[in-house]
Amino acid sequence: MNRIAVFIILLSLTSCSYFEKQKVNPEDLLEEELQTFNWNDVDTYPTFDDCSSVSGKIESRACFQDNLLAHVNTFLSNQNIVVSEDINDTIRLKLIIDKEGTLVIEQMKIKPETVIQIPEIDSLLHESLKGIPKIYPAIKRGQQVTTAFELPIIVKIN
Repeated sequence: MNRIAVFIILLSLTSCSYFEKQKVNPEDLLEEELQTFNWNDVDTYPTFDDCSSVSGKIESRACFQDNLLAHVNTFLSNQNIVVSEDINDTIRLKLIIDKEGTLVIEQMKIKPETVIQIPEIDSLLHESLKGIPKIYPAIKRGQQVTTAFELPIIVKIN
């Protein structure tokens, strides 16, 4: 009986830590989650109403960019732009769409020759984005998020 009592005492002393609950720090959990989170990818890209019937992530992105590009190109083609030399440039617009769906041009990359020939190109591009339809922002894990992307605009005037 003496041995059984010693065994029970030893068992109870070593098994106490088995029943302890470890406290988890929420900040540690958040930090671990942020390390595995892919910030460069979204679940759903920004979209227009015209693209709501499109299924698939890549197709949705292409629809959004095509519609945006078509809107800018239509605006620019309706302008009476007169140049003294031929222009063949790809303007790169770095765009930001915030979580409310507001579109902002963050940066423009335009060749100096294009700016010389069309000094108002900057204001024309800003103006072209004013009349765009409502943008629905990107979604990441059920939350609306801010996204950035680059839109190439080909300007060819002969």
